[in-house]
Amino acid sequence: MTVIRTAEGAEESGHPPANRAALRRRLLACREQFALGADAATAQRALTGQLAQVLRELEPSSLGLYWPVRGEFNPCDAPRVAGCTSLTLALPFARREPREMHYRRWNGDAPDAVDECGLAVPAQGAAVVPEVVLVPCVGFARPGFRLGYGGGYFDRWLALHPHVTAVGVAWSASEIAPPDWRAQPHDQPLALIVTEAGIVA
Repeated sequence: MTVIRTAEGAEESGHPPANRAALRRRLLACREQFALGADAATAQRALTGQLAQVLRELEPSSLGLYWPVRGEFNPCDAPRVAGCTSLTLALPFARREPREMHYRRWNGDAPDAVDECGLAVPAQGAAVVPEVVLVPCVGFARPGFRLGYGGGYFDRWLALHPHVTAVGVAWSASEIAPPDWRAQPHDQPLALIVTEAGIVA
C-alpha cells in the first residue's frame, strides 16, 4: 500500500460532502485489500507493539477500545502486551436515532450483541467515560486529524469529552497527502496517531 495521493483535492477541502465520501470508499477498498495480503500479520504485530508502548507511557486507568471491522487493526491485544492487565475496558455503543455514542464497560470477552450501527458490543455494561480512547481511522492527515466512516459519532463524542486523550489508530498507508486534506469545522483533532511505522504527532 502507498500513501493515498488523490487528484480530488477538493474532496477534502470541506466543500462537496460526496467527494469526501469518494475518498473514504477508496481508502476502505485499499485497507480491505491490504488486510487480505501477506503483510497484514506482520503489520498487526508491529502496530500492537507501537500501541503497547504508547499505553505504557500514558498509563491510563480506563481504556476505550473498538471491535475491528473491514480490515481495521485489531487493538484488543495491546493492553495485555503493554502489561496493563488491571485496566477498565470499554467498547463504543452507537444509536442511530438520536445519533449518539457512549462507551459500555467491557470484560474483554467476545462481544455478544450489536448496536444500532451493526458494530459488536457487550449486551450489558455500565456507561463509562474512558480516560483514553483508541479511535479507528479510515484515513488520517497530519497533524492529527482523521477521516472516519462519515457518521460523526466519534467527533461528537470527543467534542463532549475534551478531557479524554484520543489516540488514532491506522495503517500507515492510509495517510492522506497534505494537498488533499483540509479539516472541516466538526473534525476533532486527536492527541496522536499510531501506525505500524510509528507515532504521527
